[in-house]
Parts: sequence; C-alpha cells; structure tokens
Amino acid sequence: MIMDDKIIKVGNHSIKVADSIESNISPEDRAMDKRVTAAVKSAINKASVCDNPIAKYNMRTKKAYVEQPNGEKKYVV
Repeated sequence: MIMDDKIIKVGNHSIKVADSIESNISPEDRAMDKRVTAAVKSAINKASVCDNPIAKYNMRTKKAYVEQPNGEKKYVV
C-alpha cells in the first residue's frame, strides 16, 4: 500500500492527512469523515466568535498550545 501525505486547510490552519492510493474506506465512512470535518470547523469557528480559547497543535515544533482570543499562545507542558 502506497501512502501519500495530503494537506487540507481548516480555516487558516493546515492539517496533514495520510491518504492511501488503495483506499479501504467505505462510502459511508467517507461521508462520516466529511461530517466530522464540518463539525470540527464549526466548533473552531464558534469558539472564535465567542472569544473562547482554542487548543491547537504546532506541527513544526510538535507541541500543543492554547491560543487566547487576544492571540496570546500558552504552550502545554
């Protein structure tokens, strides 16, 4: 099975997704993935609109952090 990495955009964030050429995912699973992706986008947007902190992950440094509404980042230890 050959694996390729795919980058998708969620808002102004990029997410790396492993994708295979020979996909074993059923159409029902693919539809569920689309619904889950939409739910995550909605939750991030709602938190942003409500001025709530948002947990994020920096793929470059491989560290989790919480971004406050004012843009301040606090890395999780």
